[in-house]
Amino acid sequence: MLRDQINNAVKDAMRAKDERKLSTLRMVNSTIKNADIDARGQGKPPLSDADVLGVLQKMIKQRQESVELYDKGGRAELAAQEREEIAVISAYLPKQMSDDEVKAAISAVIAETGAAGMKDMGKVIGVLRAKFAGQMDFGKASGLVKTALTG
Repeated sequence: MLRDQINNAVKDAMRAKDERKLSTLRMVNSTIKNADIDARGQGKPPLSDADVLGVLQKMIKQRQESVELYDKGGRAELAAQEREEIAVISAYLPKQMSDDEVKAAISAVIAETGAAGMKDMGKVIGVLRAKFAGQMDFGKASGLVKTALTG
């Protein structure tokens, strides 16, 4: 399980005295636990690996936004710190699909679902999320789906 990998990596980082990795992984664990607590409060089971991947992607997206802001503000040291955190978190995500692979997957799902127009966009995105969780940026993918369905 993904949680076990992260917990083992925390122990390894402690042994190696890798402060950046250790603090980042502790933050990841904390975020996952908070998401578990939120889910439990809503009567849902603990997060599955797919849900944890979503949490990790959200954390990476937040850091990417921070990097942009720090770069604009001339805070290179803070941007570098965020980039290091992105690298640590990214290690737990599956390999990201290339643009060509994303387009091929979208075409396959559109054919599979028989999607004909914009009204079917939610169905296509739902299937993509189920099959390719953690492997593609769904922000970009939704734009590509929209183009494929309207074009």
